[in-house]
Amino acid sequence: MGKRRYDDGCGVAHALDLVGERWALLIVRDLLLGPKRFTDLQAGLPGAGPNVLSQRLRDLQHIGVVRRRTLPPPAGSQVYELTDWGAELEPIVTAMGFWGARSPVVPRTGEVRADSTMLLLRSHFRPQPARTWTASYEFRLGRDIFAVRVVDGRLAELSRGQAYDRPDAVVETDSMTLGALLGGQQRVAAAVTTGKLRLTGDPASVRRLFDACTAAVRPAATTAPGTGTG
Repeated sequence: MGKRRYDDGCGVAHALDLVGERWALLIVRDLLLGPKRFTDLQAGLPGAGPNVLSQRLRDLQHIGVVRRRTLPPPAGSQVYELTDWGAELEPIVTAMGFWGARSPVVPRTGEVRADSTMLLLRSHFRPQPARTWTASYEFRLGRDIFAVRVVDGRLAELSRGQAYDRPDAVVETDSMTLGALLGGQQRVAAAVTTGKLRLTGDPASVRRLFDACTAAVRPAATTAPGTGTG
């Protein structure tokens, strides 16, 4: 494929030979929640020119991380999706996200997009044994729509696209507000009051969902004020 290789037998080096090229792991990140058309990938990765994006997709197909298929009628469009082996990169991508977000030196810049924020929701979700519930949600982040389903207090589905059935609640917001809600910097009631969050349906089920996500960043009861990670 014309790439420089590490020539190192370590599994880490081999993994970087496969997915270490610029934009490769971000393509994987943007396919973790379901297939995308080339134009959708390009919209989510505006810094990657079409030629570079095409080359990375070819590379990822060649090594078996990504495949291309044609959607059935009436859509009929071609999409890219992760193979089963490619989907195994999710915990690695998630761990890198947590690691990068805690950078003590280099500040983060640029826009956080819808896919990244919804992956944050999935990684933050913690089952609540004492408060089990079943509900379906539709998240609308601008032009991006995601279906979320909780069954018996566990996250059963988070995928790109509209909810199949009529959802119990529809959540309309933007990526920045949703990130603040998931990180515990914003309260649901305050976001609703300011108009940054619009809820349709059952508000109690939405609060349960956010409670299950913010539990991951909430400081322990014994933590001194101001020393928590949230």
